[in-house]
Amino acid sequence: MVQPLPASPGDSSTTAATPSGEEVPEEATPAAIDPAILAQYEMPLAARRSLALVGPAGPREGAMRADSFGQADGRFLSELMRRTAAPQPSRWLSILLRRVLVSSLNTPTNVNGADFAAERAWLLLRMGESVAARAVVQGVDTANYTPKLFEVAMNTALATGDPAELCPLVENGTAATQERGWTLAQAMCSALSGNAATAKSQIAAARRRRVATGIDLQLAQKVVGAGPGGGQAVTIEWQGVDMLSIWRFGLAIATGVAIPPELFSSTGEQARYWYALAPSISLGEKLAATNAAAAQGVLSSTALVDYYSALDEGDDTPRVAGATAADLRTAYTAPTADARYAALRQIWGQAGTEIPYSNLVLTAHAAVRVPRGAKIDNYRDIIASMLTAGLDRGAARWRGTVPVGSDAWAMILLADPDARGRVSYGDLSSYSGEGNAQLKQRLLFAGLAGLGRLSAEDTERAAKSLDVRIGTTNGWTRALDQATGENQPGTVALLAAIGMQTPTWQGVPPAMLFRIVTALRAVGLEGEARMIAAEAIARA
Repeated sequence: MVQPLPASPGDSSTTAATPSGEEVPEEATPAAIDPAILAQYEMPLAARRSLALVGPAGPREGAMRADSFGQADGRFLSELMRRTAAPQPSRWLSILLRRVLVSSLNTPTNVNGADFAAERAWLLLRMGESVAARAVVQGVDTANYTPKLFEVAMNTALATGDPAELCPLVENGTAATQERGWTLAQAMCSALSGNAATAKSQIAAARRRRVATGIDLQLAQKVVGAGPGGGQAVTIEWQGVDMLSIWRFGLAIATGVAIPPELFSSTGEQARYWYALAPSISLGEKLAATNAAAAQGVLSSTALVDYYSALDEGDDTPRVAGATAADLRTAYTAPTADARYAALRQIWGQAGTEIPYSNLVLTAHAAVRVPRGAKIDNYRDIIASMLTAGLDRGAARWRGTVPVGSDAWAMILLADPDARGRVSYGDLSSYSGEGNAQLKQRLLFAGLAGLGRLSAEDTERAAKSLDVRIGTTNGWTRALDQATGENQPGTVALLAAIGMQTPTWQGVPPAMLFRIVTALRAVGLEGEARMIAAEAIARA
């Protein structure tokens, strides 16, 4: 284990007790004392966290088991994380991937535990999971930070709008990485600790050395001015700024500076999700970001309902959001089933039109309360809404009600946790699907075959007639088969994400969906496999 840096000189007492009870003679200067003894005085061995097991979530939080990567090589896993495109097209795969990455996991072989935590946190950041990424970073003792983890730690602090998080790291981070941001962090941390004069001189030195210029320097000055005795008001002008960097994002939300909406188009979608998670942003201002985060799985259905409930009680609620909140309240409290469904229909929009996926996420728990006797004009929407929150048994209640061969019927076939019988080739052939019928039929086949709900004979017959080459092998399928055979759910989830390197569901090959669903089911993640297969029908 990497030893911490020697402790700084403490008080002027003539002797000090080490954890073992030994006395340090007064003539022994800190430089002469064994660094290992000083490290134990600063942090006893019992208080240190091992790099062999890193992650904030354990079994009580529903996390993955510690050996989810099995004997997989850490270099291979790190490369998978770096190559994973984010955000993912699948909301349910994103949720699964977050669950893997935040779990308390054994550090695999051939990789430093701090570097592996950095890779996990960096992928979480790219997914938009700023809070989860910060939790992973903070699961490593600062004495064990590597240059890579220092860099990622700066990014998690900025993504969460918390520059004070840099202060315990600034001295060692500067030495380890030589990043310019640490130079400005020194000034900000001086200001936040009440050393306004030092902070101002550090900012002046940074300006002379052109460490930063323009809005990047101004935002750092604004943080300095917000500290005790900062005494300077800095006005931020975005005119001429054409790119939103993580530095600009983090310091802006930390100081309450509104970010022009058009700047979000200059960066990845993950910045919108960070914005949704930022507590300093007013509810009304982050409406679009919150909806986007819920559609991606960064926010749950329950969290989205709570957000609209808070909007409903606020004074700065946008008109459209206020109307949605009122309709949602009606969907829960209306005295008749038809009135509840009418309120849901109002949120979704006209039947047969494309519905914002976040609206389906918002209404999931209200949709499951609608009894089967209600007059439904489009079963697809109500079933898809329930399944965004994993309400599979609620959706399965409608099995005998929805039209056979419809999207709703297909989603129930895939999502029903209690389905035991086989689906026949004739039933599969009866599915037409709304929209791109040919693609959806192939996706339904891939899901049913992956879940083991078609016989071997019907699987072969359908694969041939639909031209879904489920038997094709390549490096990815061989890696997936190996991870499945060795019961590595964490590795399987990473490889599943690698298989979905496309921005939309329309780009996911049915044969790849078959492989992903099959592998997830084989390693004990059948619930996630069912939800991903059903999501394909809802969103393709």
